[in-house]
Formats: sequence, structure tokens, C-alpha cells
Amino acid sequence: MKNSYRNKLFLFICSGCGLGLLPIAPGTWGTLLGVLIHISVVFLLPPHLKMPVMVSSFLLVCILNILLAPWAERYWASTDPKRFVIDEVAGYMVIPLLFHSGSLWQIVVYGFILFRIFDIIKVPPADIVEKRLKAGWAILLDDIVSGVYAVGVIYILLHLGVIR
Repeated sequence: MKNSYRNKLFLFICSGCGLGLLPIAPGTWGTLLGVLIHISVVFLLPPHLKMPVMVSSFLLVCILNILLAPWAERYWASTDPKRFVIDEVAGYMVIPLLFHSGSLWQIVVYGFILFRIFDIIKVPPADIVEKRLKAGWAILLDDIVSGVYAVGVIYILLHLGVIR
């Protein structure tokens, strides 16, 4: 069963195209897929398509997260398995959805670092969401909250002149 085509496809998606299968810091590697999507949309698409594609990509990742989380929990025999990283992709993608000012590279660097910090330390209500909700929603929403926190700090840094 573990080697079926369906399981291989789900594993590929859940692990963020395999990034979550790397042996060290799978969540950090998984977040890089969100960064790659962000940078690709900015560089490859005309201005009028950037936000619709970013929103569509975010929604698709969120839907996949909710649908595949129960499978991932069974596959890895764990709640919120570390190798399941599409939640990190969605969490990072909150940043380009809510923050549009400043240099792309500053947004990517500050966004990536701040998102990972908030995702790791689980500032409330992220920790509460993770404990009280079930499967896909819990796995997803704590990362969304971490992304929102990262955006808040980026706005503060912009206001303070750290980001221009």
C-alpha cells in the first residue's frame, strides 16, 4: 500500500515536492516552496495576474492541506507529522497576500525568517489553534496565524524604516 501511485502522489504533495523529506529542518525546507511560488509569481507573471494567481495558489495549498492531512497522519502515524510541510507553504504565502510594499528580496528574507520564528515558537493563538482543532485545520491554521504575525512585524519594520 505504501508504494501505490496514489500514496506516492500524496507523499510528493504533502512533503512540498519532496522538500519535507530532507533529514534536517523539514519545515524550513518546506517553507522554501512558498518562497519559490512567491518569487515565481512576481517575476514570471504580468501585474494583472499576480494577485489572482497568488490567491488561487494559496487557496489550492490550503485545500490540499485540509484534504491530505488525515492521510498524512495515517501514513506517518503521527499528528502533525514533521514531513507534512504544505502547511508551511500556506503559512508563508500569507505574507505576499497581505504585504505588498518594499523590496521583494526584503519581503522574502524578513518574511521567511519571521515566519519560521513564529511557526517554531507558536505564539498564542497559534498554539491554542493547534491543540483545539483537528487534523487539517489544526495543522493549517497555526501556520496561517504565524504568517499573519510575520506580516505584522514586517509592517512595524516598514514603519520604523528598517524596510524601505
